[in-house]
Amino acid sequence: MRRVDLRSDTVTLPTPAMRKAMAEAEVGDDVYGEDPTVNRLEAITAEKVGKEAALFVSSGTQSNLVAILTHCQRGDEYIVGQIAHTYMYEGGGAAALGSVQPQPLDFESDGTLDLKKVEAVIKPDDFHFARTRLFCLENTQAGKVLPLDYQARANALAKRRGLTIHLDGARIFNAAVKQKINVREIAKYYDSVTVCLSKGLAAPVGSMLCGTAAFIKESRRWRKVLGGGMRQAGVLAAAGIVALTEMVERLEEDHENARRLGEGLTEIPGFRLEPSGVQTNMVFFEMDERLRGVFIPFMAERGVIIGTGHYPIRLVTHYGIEAADIEYVLCAARDCSERFLVK
Repeated sequence: MRRVDLRSDTVTLPTPAMRKAMAEAEVGDDVYGEDPTVNRLEAITAEKVGKEAALFVSSGTQSNLVAILTHCQRGDEYIVGQIAHTYMYEGGGAAALGSVQPQPLDFESDGTLDLKKVEAVIKPDDFHFARTRLFCLENTQAGKVLPLDYQARANALAKRRGLTIHLDGARIFNAAVKQKINVREIAKYYDSVTVCLSKGLAAPVGSMLCGTAAFIKESRRWRKVLGGGMRQAGVLAAAGIVALTEMVERLEEDHENARRLGEGLTEIPGFRLEPSGVQTNMVFFEMDERLRGVFIPFMAERGVIIGTGHYPIRLVTHYGIEAADIEYVLCAARDCSERFLVK
């Protein structure tokens, strides 16, 4: 049976080139700064993103947490989206481990945070309140790309109000490819940026935290505190180098597959979405009530794996999903519609 896993772009498998690079990687003890492959990955990332330095960490969650702990102190506050990864999906790490308070706000429909609302929740300089120190954004946010002019205005607000600004750019390269720009044109608006290697770029493990040399020096300490010293990590970093040098441009294939998937679903009775909302590699859709309890198990029987717990339902295209797989998924969805809706 064909297997098509659309739960997330985290399910990608390393490419043959990655496996070869990992097997041949020159390694040393990265905690001592002696792993040449890690050092090379960090240098490549910093140059690509346009920052002074970068730090290799185990995950996007660790990268975002290290960033928050470096920007903030105990009793400080960060402004963040209500369903942002840094708030909703990272185990409350900033609060649990750093005593840093989140101030969540609802996202707008385009993935932005209303800057007037952001400014309204910045706390006065008064010991009754947590000190607002950091403003966090996410790009892409649920597959949506933040406009460049919005990011420029967000940066201006942060600087005017004395805040630092961090980007959870787990899929920043998806945003850059969609906008047909150099990723530096996005990263320049942020004091720190997280870049995931293990999503659309298909590396098996790892994320990068980018910022100034001084920021990364302090971040390296927090990485150690969080148990992130990985010793001979060049075996993993080698795959990250391949991810950054060989896997960025092909993200356009994922975007095209998602576009086709979204358009195809709109043609099937019982599925509702706005195709123009499919900007990168994510498709969100709603269903007729009669399909809700049966669609996911029906698709699983045909080898199409869809994540549970999301509604609207999210489908994510990625390396390993081909155009023929998209047609297979649409055929299975059509069969489901005909079985449960068509009388």
